[in-house]
Amino acid sequence: MASRLFSNLRQHPRAKLAAQASLATLVPAAPILYWSHTAKNERAEREHEVKTRIRIPSVQTIDDLMVEKCQPGDVILFDRRCECCASGASAAMACLLGKAILCEEEDGTRSVEQGSYEHCGIVVPGQSTAPGAEHDPSNLCLLEATSGSGIVCRPLLTRLEMSRSRSVILLPLSCPGERRYEMDVGDEENVSEKTLFLKDQMQNELVKFREKWLLDSQSQNYQSQHSFLSITGALLYLTGFYPTFPIPISPSAWLVVSALQECGAAMKLNEKQSQQTKVEDFTRDGRFYEKDTVRLRPGWKFLNPVVMRETSVS
Repeated sequence: MASRLFSNLRQHPRAKLAAQASLATLVPAAPILYWSHTAKNERAEREHEVKTRIRIPSVQTIDDLMVEKCQPGDVILFDRRCECCASGASAAMACLLGKAILCEEEDGTRSVEQGSYEHCGIVVPGQSTAPGAEHDPSNLCLLEATSGSGIVCRPLLTRLEMSRSRSVILLPLSCPGERRYEMDVGDEENVSEKTLFLKDQMQNELVKFREKWLLDSQSQNYQSQHSFLSITGALLYLTGFYPTFPIPISPSAWLVVSALQECGAAMKLNEKQSQQTKVEDFTRDGRFYEKDTVRLRPGWKFLNPVVMRETSVS
């Protein structure tokens, strides 16, 4: 049977050419397919490990303690391992281009000394309606734009436990008049009415933003567009053509800046502002830098970064 097949290939030049072209495609694709299969298996194993993890009551893990530091409106930056992207080769390519093009070397202007941060998300209130849920850290979620699932809202604790990023940085957002991390236990009653009003308003707007974008993501099938947008945005930034096209340089940064604008924390100068934002722009204080930064409204500010994952070279 095999000899007969090869005999037919010799007699039909087009069939021979097609076979050679297929072989030329399969040979370089083999390692990519193997890597993709391995990454998906590792992701599945990690997900199973997190789901089946034994939780001891009254015993907190480091991730539990980190989540307690978070509040709605906080921004979380990820220095991802591109080789661990389980959403396919296009997602890994978007990650690699983001690091190579959009991440700059440390020049003394960033609040974070190490890491190449090309992905981010914003902390939003969870969907629980139980009494007191709005003040429960376990009800916090992370809203982010991803290749595999589109725009998603996942429990913050689960997201941190699932992460295999080299570094994860928390940028706490502080509203006007807030003395975050400065108050002792029991001093919450001394918070001004204006500060409480601003925080409640911010949380309500973030809930509306969350619902709107989750619905839009499903209706527009965003999950199939994220990698393409990320690759295109990075290449447009590299060539300098990004001001011409209405495409975000970094879709994840675009989503977070849009959320901050909607909740009243960030300035909304024009649509281009959010589209031209890079993830590392969050690491520069807009009060001191006018370029490559996220401009917040007067009184709003990001506090000192909090390391949620230690930077690792491996």
